[in-house]
Amino acid sequence: MSAAASVASAASTSQMLIGLATGIAVLLILAMKTRIHVFVALILAALVTGLIGGLPFDSVIGSITKGFGSTLGSTGIIIGLGVFVGAVLERSGAAEQMAFSIIKWIGKAKEEWALAITGYLVAIPVFADSGLIILTPLARSLSRMTGKSVVGLGLALATGLQLAHVFIPPTPGPLAVAGILEIDMGMMILWGIIMTVPTLILCTLYAKWLGKKIYMIPNEDGTDFERKDFKAEYIKSIDNLEQIYKDKNLPGAWLSFAPILIPLVLILGNTTVSFLEMEGTFADLIKMLGHPVIALIIGLLIALYGLARGLSKEEVNKAIDDGAKSTGMILFITGAGGALGYVVRDAGIGNALGEAVLNIGIPGILIPFVIAALMRIALGSATVALITAATLTAPLVPQLGLNPTLVAMSTCAGAVSFSYFNDSGFWVFNGLYGLKEVKDQFMAKTMVSFVGSFATLATVLIFDIFM
Repeated sequence: MSAAASVASAASTSQMLIGLATGIAVLLILAMKTRIHVFVALILAALVTGLIGGLPFDSVIGSITKGFGSTLGSTGIIIGLGVFVGAVLERSGAAEQMAFSIIKWIGKAKEEWALAITGYLVAIPVFADSGLIILTPLARSLSRMTGKSVVGLGLALATGLQLAHVFIPPTPGPLAVAGILEIDMGMMILWGIIMTVPTLILCTLYAKWLGKKIYMIPNEDGTDFERKDFKAEYIKSIDNLEQIYKDKNLPGAWLSFAPILIPLVLILGNTTVSFLEMEGTFADLIKMLGHPVIALIIGLLIALYGLARGLSKEEVNKAIDDGAKSTGMILFITGAGGALGYVVRDAGIGNALGEAVLNIGIPGILIPFVIAALMRIALGSATVALITAATLTAPLVPQLGLNPTLVAMSTCAGAVSFSYFNDSGFWVFNGLYGLKEVKDQFMAKTMVSFVGSFATLATVLIFDIFM
């Protein structure tokens, strides 16, 4: 008899569910109402969940340490490498070059679409808030040159950043979800793209509409914004953008994209070879190069010896060190989420929760969405919402016969929702784009998160019908 089965026989279903509910309540109260950090709150929640759920103290501690180590063992290296690549992209000016290249590719008078795609690509290796800060000067410059509202341009950029940040590895949240739900990395990337492209289109249309409702243009010195009623004659074409970026001496376009695109292609190649069950020397080579760790190392080498050629070793190391500082706590939170997951599994709570869901009649595919959305509302962190929802849903996947990949997409859709007062990205956007009234703040970052969340959920539900 397994450990979970032994515990299940000793503890009633109601006791296990009470343990889970109490653990979640402890997590929310500690994170929202006290000075205790989310990392410590997650560990304490795991401890409370296990003890009330029927596990002996020694078993709870064992599950916590095992879950923490196992989760970081599968995701920690990839998160670190992704951060290193992003740091070099920021410092070398490659992020700006990508934006400029996409604007040229998309064409004039389509700046919102160009910024949305730029944000989408940049956020794969660069954290969403960092990407927004780096590329906001571009949005402001485009606003002055085109006469388009900086709010509409900035919101399109922020939407692209947020969707990729929540759905596409190697950013920490979706990477942890893939690890917890045991999903192939290439499949996570592929399905993340499939699910978010329609959503990106819808959100960008919303950003274009809002830019006419909240019409603001930066003043000449860039210190403030001028707001007025929108008129079509304000919009003008830009003719000197290429010269502006030529003066900045940015790295080449192909080299700027390479550290992102080459690892993605290699990882997807590994997934394709594995899916087709190909064998032989070539297939083995593709599998090796397409392993996420190897693929990201290749991307990092391209960034270091291509993009960073003009930087000193000290400058490169400082950029990487600065990026790593923002990653340490994410690693801790990821590991703590894994600890909670192991406690839920070892105590048999996952099975008890599955039985309860079957009795209530809630569609299983909605469970991760609801959990992630509630955690996002409560704590403001998309990463914490992703890890918690995936952790609690993982035991239900085999019991309810769910598709793990669609469960992951439902989780990510929930984590996109409700960006508001306790979300750091909410305040970063408002500060950068001069939104001071609560109504405007809600119409911008909060409403676009609703649009993105429920549009993606609708796509998940459509796929769930056929899969």
